[in-house]
Amino acid sequence: MISWAFVGASNFARTCMVEAVREAGGEVVAVVSSSAARARSFAEDLGIPRWHDSLEPALADPEVDAVYVSTTNELHAAATIAAAHAGKHVLCEKPLATTLADAHAMAAACREAGVVFGTNHHLRNAPTHRAIRRLIEEGAVGDVLAARAFHAVSLPEHLRTWRLSSPEAGGGVVFDITVHDTDVLRFLLRREVLEVVAMTTGEIDDAVMGVMRFEGDVLASFHDAFTVAHAGTGLEVHGTTGSILAREVMSGAPQGDVFLRRGAELTPVDVGPRESLYVRSLRAFHGAIRGEGAPAVTGDDGIKSLAVALAVRESAATGRAVKV
Repeated sequence: MISWAFVGASNFARTCMVEAVREAGGEVVAVVSSSAARARSFAEDLGIPRWHDSLEPALADPEVDAVYVSTTNELHAAATIAAAHAGKHVLCEKPLATTLADAHAMAAACREAGVVFGTNHHLRNAPTHRAIRRLIEEGAVGDVLAARAFHAVSLPEHLRTWRLSSPEAGGGVVFDITVHDTDVLRFLLRREVLEVVAMTTGEIDDAVMGVMRFEGDVLASFHDAFTVAHAGTGLEVHGTTGSILAREVMSGAPQGDVFLRRGAELTPVDVGPRESLYVRSLRAFHGAIRGEGAPAVTGDDGIKSLAVALAVRESAATGRAVKV
């Protein structure tokens, strides 16, 4: 059984990741928060045996095999590097960091320590997204020409904190959602982003629209927001012989529908069992620790999604296309 310390007593860790670790055959043995009261409450509410208000005791704990980092974004790098130096495997929330230099330093520390390093981009674990990738690989739409990701939502009230008020913590919709779009599109298309152009709104970006140019001259548009309550989410992939249309698929729940369209004919796609995205991710991570393959999303994947997010922010700030 893989034993975890959670670094950051975040809402997401509380509501999703503790149970996912347990369902994937692991256990959470410690939680760390800079607030002792928050750490204690988290541990008591979720039946976690130990809590700490600093990182060092958790990293010194011989029972801890792996660390899940879900602090605010600017703190990811220090926690990940410290965990690697302590010989702990690391699953880090997205974005990996707020700068590429920090992200590369995190990957280097994990590589030098010989520990597994993963990014918690959960969406590529969705049964819908894996079905879309299979359709593309099977040639269901011919040669891919274009794609579209729409992931504009209304940020829940309880999350309207640092994401909307703290640029120094890495707030904003680009770091929160556009990184997810990037990872999903890279996963589906099996291509890298070469260039982006984008515009944002808000003092801290609360909405963004833009276009990514992928290898092979495939264009992908994206719309992400914290301010849109009624749009729904989805993905589209358009090719020479058909299109894939997916609706309500950009959430952490194993939900949504996928259709294959050719002309006026719209055919539902069987996406298979509706397995938890987070449990699937944790099972892959546990397997990687045991030497059985790689994490569902690697640290390198996280570096690439961060690079695109930084290019999107630069494009919005300068008004020009930016190469990734």
